[in-house]
Amino acid sequence: MPKKKGADAKKLTLKAAKKAIHITQDGRRRLTLSNMGLTIFPKCLFKLSNVDELDLSRNLIQKLPDNIGSFTSLRWLDLHSNKLESVPESIGNLVGLTHLNLANNCLTTTGLPSSLGFLCNLKSLNLGLNQLNALPPTLERLDHLQELGLSDNLFAKLPEFVQTLRNLTKLNVTRNPFTYVQAKDERMKKEKSEQKDEVYLVHESRLCKQCLKTCKAETERVLRGGRRRGKRCERVDMLGEKKKTFLGLMTPNSVAAVTQDVWRIKAKKQTAN
Repeated sequence: MPKKKGADAKKLTLKAAKKAIHITQDGRRRLTLSNMGLTIFPKCLFKLSNVDELDLSRNLIQKLPDNIGSFTSLRWLDLHSNKLESVPESIGNLVGLTHLNLANNCLTTTGLPSSLGFLCNLKSLNLGLNQLNALPPTLERLDHLQELGLSDNLFAKLPEFVQTLRNLTKLNVTRNPFTYVQAKDERMKKEKSEQKDEVYLVHESRLCKQCLKTCKAETERVLRGGRRRGKRCERVDMLGEKKKTFLGLMTPNSVAAVTQDVWRIKAKKQTAN
């Protein structure tokens, strides 16, 4: 039976793998197999035990072999943009690794082995663009870790041990749920602190001459710092508030609360007429 067209397109031979090896400027042997449509981890790579750096990024690999830890010579491993759902425990044997990129996969918290804490020489770890909501506590052992990527995950809070990583200089946690929660909490705290000077916005056409005069006097008093002494106050335009999409007056509760019913009655009469 003839082979289907392209049936071998996603396979890799040992010969092709050897040709893909090149020497970096610092003398390391790097094997680059990025964006080749690979769906499985090439078994032939286990015959290249002298490779220092391995790039399998931008493929379609769903699973790593259980014996991935046999690549003990690896110092740099890039697996970003694949379809990995978990990482084998044996990865902890790669104690020489200094850079590990697992970003943009399908990793969940249960898919991360505790053996990652054995990578004692790791300087850079990228776990961004996954489905993580927690990290193995053993990662607190990564004393040499300098860069940690956790962006675009499901973290509700930052793992406490991250703050104890003494050499950590770069931490990316953008676009996680807790960033929005924190922002919301800060906004709520700010709003709560401003509740002492709550105001009502009322159009001047709803006020009688006496009320309008009183409101202007109260507004001027607030602008002079009567209630917020020592704080910077933004000037409020009596004919319009820039932060709103309508014209109106900013009046303290002490004035607005007394005359609300009057304004409603006048508004109903004007509508009826």
